Parts: sequence; structure tokens; C-alpha cells
Amino acid sequence: MYYFTFMSHQPAHQPVIDGLEFASAGATQQGIWPLRDFPRLRDMLAADAGEVKYQISGVRDERGRPSLHLKVSGTLSLRCQRCLEAMPFEVNTDETLVLAATLAEIHAEPGDAHAPDRVVAGKEMSLRDLIEDELILAVPYAPRHESCSAAGADEAAGQAKALPFAGLRGMMRKH
Repeated sequence: MYYFTFMSHQPAHQPVIDGLEFASAGATQQGIWPLRDFPRLRDMLAADAGEVKYQISGVRDERGRPSLHLKVSGTLSLRCQRCLEAMPFEVNTDETLVLAATLAEIHAEPGDAHAPDRVVAGKEMSLRDLIEDELILAVPYAPRHESCSAAGADEAAGQAKALPFAGLRGMMRKH
């Protein structure tokens, strides 16, 4: 397991960072991560082939709080919920996560839907988990092709289901 260090010869891929140290130092790390390495995301994918690019930078937010600026981009293979075929889905996130020392610190602030997300900083924050969380949040609840061939089939099926009941209405009026 690699840990974040401030040496210039650091490995290209470090799975764990010390959140507060990383943010305070203004450190940056970037790389490419294979989709097959994200176990929680895999269940949402039609196929786990491919990879995503990421860049994480330590920054301070507008209030001076240590934060992580995370960018993730790539193409996910999702399953269309209409036709059940695979469909490409472009992800391009650009999020700031404000670090907190404790969960109580997060709960002490009033909720604001427009404020950046808050996370508890740790000495060993999993880079993979941070990237995977961003990818999961980017996936739509019910992915669908913009123009899906199954959409027409759904409408035709709906009309076919309505026709048998039309005959019953006529029978009820006769009695």
C-alpha cells in the first residue's frame, strides 16, 4: 500500500492519501483508473471495460477550509432502462469536497443545497472510494437512450392494452 508523500519521485498511482495533509500542502495527483476496480459501480454498469481519468488537488475553499478538488472523466457503459441495451454515458465531474475533522463538525453547520459537499478527513482516505463516489453520483437514476427504439414499442403496447377494455365498455352499455 502506498501512502502520500511530498517527494517528487512518488509513484504515479497512490491509493491512499492523508486528506488534511494533502489539502494543506496544495498537492495534486492525477492518473487513470480501470472501471473494473470499482466494485460498487460495477453493479450499475452493462460492462466494466474501460477506464476513467482523475485529478485530485488539495485546495482551500472561499472560507479557507481545507478541501479536495476532484475531477473525474470517462465513458461508462450503462444499461438503457427502456430497451436494456448497453449505452455509452459520458462522465465529466468537477467537484470540491470540503474536509471536516469530525462528523459533528459537519452536522453543526446549517444544511445548504448549494454548498459544496462535506466529508470527514482521514489519515488514510481511499482515492479509489473518492473517485467511485463521484462516478456513482454522476450516474442517472434510470439511464435511457435519448431516442430509444423501445420507446415506440412501449407506446404500442400501451395502446394494445387499452383496446380490450374498450370492448367491455360497449358490453356494459347494452345491459
